[in-house]
Amino acid sequence: MSKKDFREIDEFEKSLSTTYRRGIWSRFVKGLKEYKMLEPGDRVCVCISGGKDSMCLAKLFMLLQRHSDFDFEVEFLVMDPGYNKKNFDLIKKNIETLKIPAKFVKTDIFEIANLRDEKSPCFLCARMRRGALYNSAKALNCNKIALGHHYDDVIETTLMNMLNSGSFQTMLPKLHSTNFEGMELIRPMYFIREKDIKAWAKHHNLEFIQCACKFTEANANEELTSQRAATKKLIQELKKDIPQVDQNIFKAAENVTLDMILGYKDKGIQHSFLDDYDNKK
Repeated sequence: MSKKDFREIDEFEKSLSTTYRRGIWSRFVKGLKEYKMLEPGDRVCVCISGGKDSMCLAKLFMLLQRHSDFDFEVEFLVMDPGYNKKNFDLIKKNIETLKIPAKFVKTDIFEIANLRDEKSPCFLCARMRRGALYNSAKALNCNKIALGHHYDDVIETTLMNMLNSGSFQTMLPKLHSTNFEGMELIRPMYFIREKDIKAWAKHHNLEFIQCACKFTEANANEELTSQRAATKKLIQELKKDIPQVDQNIFKAAENVTLDMILGYKDKGIQHSFLDDYDNKK
């Protein structure tokens, strides 16, 4: 899909630039510009998982092609890792309703991951899906992959790493692939709040899949008590006493003071505050 788009603007795109201009469209453009995610001549693969976030991202890119002042191309890709019929039919229905010119790629990732690790297939599943996505994007001659992670995903990931992994890591707005030369992953919804995406979907009476994974379908209670769900709940509890806590978590990742931390890693090498402690007398 090239930059020039002469389709009649639909209600979904129109609302993004009017009703949700401040909460969604402006923050989308801000993320692209502030982190230099898009450049002339780019060919972007927008990955559509079937949820509200990636579907909204697809419509944002379709709208962007009407307003961008430079040429870029977009491919919309639905990776089917083995959705059940109900979820697949809903995804297909939404693709048609939103008029997204998407390509579908079928895989057996869910089945393979569950066969190899019945108790905890999530890590293997995620790794396989990532590999399939990069291979598909490469086959489409794309140099960038756009994912639908938003602001709330960023702060939840940051806090989850601190509480569950004992490390300070955040979800970067863009990064180069280590296994696919010339490929870059971007997160254009970096500044968009989840509540605004939900409001947009509700405004249009859109229903999206909640969880496509066969493992969590069979273990619904585990999904409810997952680390991300617990972290989301914790942030909401903290906001009662510290209204700006979510924004503070986000800002913390760009306000790291190296002089006041015990240690850090740089390119896999561990550094300690003791390394040059005596030189700072």
